[in-house]
Amino acid sequence: MGCDRVMIIETLSTFPHMYDSVMGSSMMRIAQEKGLLDFCAYDLRDWTHDRHRTTDDDPYGGGAGLVMKCEPIYEAYQAITGIDVGLPPVQLTGNEQPTTGPAPRHANGLRPKTVFLTPCGCVFDDACAAELAREERLLFVCGHYEGIDERAYELADYCISIGDYVLTSGELASMVVIDAVVRKIDGVLGAEGGALDESFVEGLLEHPQYTRPAQFMGREVPDVLLSGDHAAIARWKREQALQRTAELRPDMLERASLTADDLKFLKTSFG
Repeated sequence: MGCDRVMIIETLSTFPHMYDSVMGSSMMRIAQEKGLLDFCAYDLRDWTHDRHRTTDDDPYGGGAGLVMKCEPIYEAYQAITGIDVGLPPVQLTGNEQPTTGPAPRHANGLRPKTVFLTPCGCVFDDACAAELAREERLLFVCGHYEGIDERAYELADYCISIGDYVLTSGELASMVVIDAVVRKIDGVLGAEGGALDESFVEGLLEHPQYTRPAQFMGREVPDVLLSGDHAAIARWKREQALQRTAELRPDMLERASLTADDLKFLKTSFG
């Protein structure tokens, strides 16, 4: 993705203000200031019509918790994307209100790829982040409560899980995905190629990092990093990455792109 391209990321959720801190800080804020990211968080309640702005209801068949309704999700999706999903005109009764809130910013623009955060999705990893970073527009639909009406998933291009555990809301999960995606946009990170020299990019954990001072409480920075020998430093970094991965995440080695020298080092070090 070139620096002259703006990625559009939108979210649809019941608690849009949860994004204020994360998207207004650090690299997410810088990406927007540089004009590389256009972010907008929409409130699903703006597409409800009752005075309580209800987005959930009891599940059919019984069970604990509440399920997010599909009607406001479809109505919001149609408004945000400008895509006609065949919704019939909303018939308001005397106790209902028309939709409120700001008009969608890109309703007549490029069709977004729509991402649902769900335990049933593919497990999120660096390869998935790289794939999403190549898109021009992403819309994240975030669940809450017990889950989302199954019929809403027909709108999804991607269903993603960030791990085998349960969170209170999809907003939290989407923040993880958005952060991992945005940092891959060209020009976001200050150091050129910074995103290329990180854990998981080459299927390995990253090597140890050090900075000043060279000595601290009797602990010294490895001599090779102070040597100025760039070939030796590169070799040390690679071997440290291999060693750390073998010790902490040996499962990753099965998927990593390893050279003959890498295999020789691993055999010598770990048998």
